Amino acid sequence: MRIRTIAGQRYSRAGSLLTCFLLFLGGCQLTNVPNQTSAQVQQVISGHTVDVLITNQDPPLVARIRMIGIQAPSWKQKPWGDQAKTCLQKMLSETSDQQSVMLELDVEEQDRYSRWLAYVWVDGVLVNEELVAKGCALASPLAPNNKYDDRIARAQEYARIMGYGIWNPDQPLRLTPAEFRRQNP
Repeated sequence: MRIRTIAGQRYSRAGSLLTCFLLFLGGCQLTNVPNQTSAQVQQVISGHTVDVLITNQDPPLVARIRMIGIQAPSWKQKPWGDQAKTCLQKMLSETSDQQSVMLELDVEEQDRYSRWLAYVWVDGVLVNEELVAKGCALASPLAPNNKYDDRIARAQEYARIMGYGIWNPDQPLRLTPAEFRRQNP
């Protein structure tokens, strides 16, 4: 086995390969949320917006979070808007730690209304994706924030095929939230 010296350190090629392999494996380990910020949910505003308290700031910060990659029906869009809000409230109330969530930002931090844009995680579950999979919201890519677009699109296809929520063939959502807002200012 050939031994090399770099900066006074002796190592073998096999040892360096093992080290690289272990670093590679460590980098591939699933983490719940990379670049995460812990927050406590204070209030669910709609099917895609929540107010949170971020306590690791000094002073603690209350922020309105708009969930990336989804659009929930407006509260005026009966009954789907109420169902979307209830679905989100239920998902967040089932958390193990007083509605503790992890927020993950993407490329843009805020929208034009000064809401923080984030993916919301609860116990390793991407809430944005889960809302779409349950038929409570639509997939709505928001470039350049597209980290989980494929996952959210697959969740929508699943909900559509299964006929969940807004995809229920007996009572389908007829207008997207954007179309509804244009027709009902």
